[in-house]
Amino acid sequence: MTRRELFLGFFKLGALAFGGTGPISRAIIVDDRRWLDDAEFASLLGLCQALPGANTCNLAVMLGDRFCGAAGAAAALAGLLAAPLAFLVAVASLFTTFSTLPDVRAALYGATAAAAGLAIGTALKMTARIPFEPLVVLLAVAAFVGSALLRLPLPLILAVLVPTSFVFARARR
Repeated sequence: MTRRELFLGFFKLGALAFGGTGPISRAIIVDDRRWLDDAEFASLLGLCQALPGANTCNLAVMLGDRFCGAAGAAAALAGLLAAPLAFLVAVASLFTTFSTLPDVRAALYGATAAAAGLAIGTALKMTARIPFEPLVVLLAVAAFVGSALLRLPLPLILAVLVPTSFVFARARR
């Protein structure tokens, strides 16, 4: 894999991922480019979510570094950010002008609902191929309850569940 391939793959991801890169990142990285399989993608994405910063930026840096070192990390990150930055500048100038219109506000609410649906769909697709393990399901339910129902801060949830998952994994061996 070359730095050019990394740049173009992540450029495609950045250009197509409206409302977040989660739903399409798996499709591009696993299905389209075949850089990782489902298990590798899920593991790496989980690690990227535990790190500070944007998940997909972390993913771009880690994949770029894995395949082409620091230059690959820079190429992947630049590819990921190029299209969204250009688009953001254009949209920000339009939003400043039209943000008070009721139709614009309604469209933003609809986009938010669509993004939530894409995130749920991606999560279901990712879990469909992972072997069923009761302890993994228990950890997933605990994470859901902690974040969605109890509204606990993510660092607290991770501080509890990451060590717990290591203990479970070690006990299985």
